[in-house]
Amino acid sequence: MTTIDDVARLAGVSTATVSRALRGLPTVSPQTRRRVLAAAEQLEYAVSPSASRLAGGRTGTVAVVVPRITRWFFATVVEAVEEFLHQCGYDLLLYNLGGREQMRQRVLRTANLHKRVDAIMLVATPLRGADLSALTALEVPGVIISSGTPVPGWPCVRIDDVAAARLATRHLLDLGHRRIAHISGDPDDELAFTTHVDRRRGYQAALRSAGLRPDPSLDVESQFTIDGGTRATAELLARGEPPTAIVAACDEMAMGAMTALRDAGLRVPEDVSVIGIDDHDLAGVLGLSTVAQPAAEQGRLAARILLDPLGGRALGPVGGRPLDPATDPGGADTPDPPVILPTRLVVRESTAPPRAH
Repeated sequence: MTTIDDVARLAGVSTATVSRALRGLPTVSPQTRRRVLAAAEQLEYAVSPSASRLAGGRTGTVAVVVPRITRWFFATVVEAVEEFLHQCGYDLLLYNLGGREQMRQRVLRTANLHKRVDAIMLVATPLRGADLSALTALEVPGVIISSGTPVPGWPCVRIDDVAAARLATRHLLDLGHRRIAHISGDPDDELAFTTHVDRRRGYQAALRSAGLRPDPSLDVESQFTIDGGTRATAELLARGEPPTAIVAACDEMAMGAMTALRDAGLRVPEDVSVIGIDDHDLAGVLGLSTVAQPAAEQGRLAARILLDPLGGRALGPVGGRPLDPATDPGGADTPDPPVILPTRLVVRESTAPPRAH
């Protein structure tokens, strides 16, 4: 097997000069470069991508941090990111925080990422002050997907969660529903996950625009899971008169709501309509109305943006629109406005006018 030392001996130069010549660095004269290339061709020497990256101070690896890999949104994003990175010659190093604050501190505030990755992608990962300082000290490019804490100089790709929940609630209002409940995320989550806050704001904004006052008794919090949706809906039904419709902060919670309603002897949508947000892979199978978000596209677009400063791929035009500070004041503090991808209403069998209509 031919090595770089063999090429150096044949060309009459050092191995460092061979490395610089094969990488196209301007510190090598044209004559020397031609001699090195001729020797490499004669010996059929192929440059190792990993060795080339290491010689240039690169690892060829991108760190992707997610709160919980078992959730549909995170898994869909990671799969799309990994596929894109692989096509561009990069590896993915996954950090699954498992919903634990201690894990976030271990990943972001220690030397875990130092000299191990060329860039960092945070997926819906809220940060604290110490996290921001640790990320800044790494001096590598980064990107944020979905909700989370803005990092100075890092682009963000997301949907407008306020608008998505407003669209879901508006659909139920247009059908004639007025007693509309809301089930959302757990505010006691260790990682202080923030998506449910924005989606609650959208739900309440839609009610107020229809002249309705949000009723706290119709708003129940639980985890962003099927089991969480089941428990939240059971609690909702135990409070008294059931709503005529439920807005779930994600499709997995909506699936749990449908299970709890069925167990209580209520029919969907004849007795209670249910709508979610996401367009989960199983939403169509279950006939679940939802507000679809492009999860995979968020991952691919974020990967394109991230690789651009690394020379991994030309960025080209990107879609989306700047976040409206009126609906998300946090976005106004971000130097570069987030790229907002559109959502769309998908009407299926789980929503219908209330029986009175």
